[in-house]
Amino acid sequence: MSIKRRHFLILGSLSSLGLAGVWKMFQLRTAWGTDAKAAVPSNVEAERASVPLPASPPILRFISVADTGTGAEGQYAVAEAMAQYHRENPFNVAVLAGDNIYNNGEFEKINAVFEKPYQPLLQQNVKFYACLGNHDIRTGNGDQQVKYAGFNMQGRYYTFRRDPVQFFALDTNHNADWENQLVWLEKELSQSTAPWKVVFGHHPIYSSGVYGSNQSFIKSLAPLFQKYGVQLYINGHEHSYERTRSINGTTYLICGAGAGTRPVGRSEWTEYSASRLSFATFDVYDDRMFVSSIGTDKRVFDRGVIQVRSA
Repeated sequence: MSIKRRHFLILGSLSSLGLAGVWKMFQLRTAWGTDAKAAVPSNVEAERASVPLPASPPILRFISVADTGTGAEGQYAVAEAMAQYHRENPFNVAVLAGDNIYNNGEFEKINAVFEKPYQPLLQQNVKFYACLGNHDIRTGNGDQQVKYAGFNMQGRYYTFRRDPVQFFALDTNHNADWENQLVWLEKELSQSTAPWKVVFGHHPIYSSGVYGSNQSFIKSLAPLFQKYGVQLYINGHEHSYERTRSINGTTYLICGAGAGTRPVGRSEWTEYSASRLSFATFDVYDDRMFVSSIGTDKRVFDRGVIQVRSA
């Protein structure tokens, strides 16, 4: 990364990170197109990936990825792994958790950073459901992305259901309409009859990465998840992979290494974390959901199980 680019990242993050976060930003290295593996013993990684999937097919299979829109080598490597996974394990839903177009959400880049890398999946009628990241709103507040048919957005925040899973997409940016969005979210969660509830947004709630946990979201969003039985929250922003243990019934899953990587640590609630190019897959059954992370070598390096529960 050039000195100019690094200074831009640091200065642009001052207000949200504070002094501690700025120090982390000085230390971080972003790798567009490389695969910086975490220092994890191979036997530990093998154990994490050895959780067996049931012999019966899932009711629903979907994937998630975030921080993708670079058009660089790393994005294409992850996209190829996604296409290979689809050939062996078909799915038709993909959650795209923000920063869909770098660096400033310039919509004229949509072919290079979305349509071209994911062409094999789009040709197989895989539907991507996007939310807006902080880079996406830098041009026109992301309005063109909201209207773009390929992102299947029904607004800046919206919900849709596939079989037993209801998805809730959030706008987690600083300029979001939080007053109305929170009212909408509680209403939709309270009325949902889906046994599985999955919320996704761009920014983390619990994180051991550069930005860390968001105390405001822990106070405003996490209690709603607990009250209405949300089993999974998916996000990006951190360019890494991290899966938490169940926190008051909710697993928090960061899948922001869709094009590049940054360092990630561990916290007391971390089940697994890694700094490597990857995407996440989800196999949904009546009583369980299997979460798997897959790298550019097309191999599973982490797998966990989420249990269904009632609010």
